[in-house]
Amino acid sequence: MAARFEGVDYYDVDSLLSEEERMIRDTVREWVDDEVVPIIGEAYIERRFPTELKPKMAEIGVFGANLPEEYGCAGLNNVAYGLIMQELERGDSGIRSFASVQGALVMYPIYEFGSEEQRREYLPRLARGELVGCFGLTEPDFGSNPAGMRTTARKSGSGWVLNGTKMWITNGSLADVAIIWAKTGDLGDPNSIRGFIVPTTTPGLTAHDQKGKLSLLASDTSEIALEDVCVPEEALLPEGRALRSPLMCLTQARYGIAWGAVGAAMACFDEAARYANERIMFDGPIGGKQIQQVRLADMLTWITQGQLLALQLGRLKDRGAARPQQVSLAKRANVDMACNVAREARRLLGANGILIEYQAMRHMCNLESVYTYEGTHDIHSLILGQDVTGIPAF
Repeated sequence: MAARFEGVDYYDVDSLLSEEERMIRDTVREWVDDEVVPIIGEAYIERRFPTELKPKMAEIGVFGANLPEEYGCAGLNNVAYGLIMQELERGDSGIRSFASVQGALVMYPIYEFGSEEQRREYLPRLARGELVGCFGLTEPDFGSNPAGMRTTARKSGSGWVLNGTKMWITNGSLADVAIIWAKTGDLGDPNSIRGFIVPTTTPGLTAHDQKGKLSLLASDTSEIALEDVCVPEEALLPEGRALRSPLMCLTQARYGIAWGAVGAAMACFDEAARYANERIMFDGPIGGKQIQQVRLADMLTWITQGQLLALQLGRLKDRGAARPQQVSLAKRANVDMACNVAREARRLLGANGILIEYQAMRHMCNLESVYTYEGTHDIHSLILGQDVTGIPAF
């Protein structure tokens, strides 16, 4: 049995957190140690999301944790929410992805763009885990360019008819409800993009598991097809207009990823540091060798930088002062950091590093997806470049 996680906190970041923030972090940390770590390797090998974890995730309040209590959510600040994402991804990127999609990409748009009736109908049930949601924006030919989407919503009588295909949809095959983004006007007009709440039992909507993945194996990833899917007028998110609306949702998800990546890196470093003191080679622990100490020093430095970056972003967000470009910087920097930490940890572990009983290679493979989704590393580079120069390079 793996030793309990005691944390990686070289700069006493704990002292910058409130007592409530630490308590929330520790509650989720303990749950991850007890419920996720013992089973996640098997789930990964079996290529399945461990649905048995969903009720407990709802019980400890991780779904939409930073949304208001009046809708059945925890009403936490954004730093506490970020710490939750950190601990969930310390278990596995697929676990954090499940919670991120439920909260940031399904519950957030209903809260931000939905009617009061939609909020009351859906948010409490999503918070309790009675409903699982997914977010349909990306299409087979339009990943980094969502403005080019071809999914359409045509007005018909007292409702709408949706047609199109969505790709790389986390929770797609598990979902009870989908947030689908479609163009209600000319395909070349990104301002005609609107969001719809679509029950997945609606005739014409089908979800198919994505086959052949080599990453995020303990996560449900699907393709969603929409063929003459009829929804009533009440399915339309009334305040969700133009491309700006789904991009606002992505900003919420990217914020959680910036924290989650730190958690994955912490798990890899913790495992590598323990292993370095236990693995005997040439009559002594490999932790006493210069090359491994350099590896550990690099990993610790990168993680510490990522922790401080995420925390300051969270404080800015809680003040209402965080800009989307700052979220892009944090997502870009911390995921890249975590990829580097996971790679170095796997190398320190040697041949054992490829075994499922260790975490590093699982995290390393997962993080390659995190590096790509919710805006690729390169797209975030261009977002920052435009912010610095004022010149778009897309």
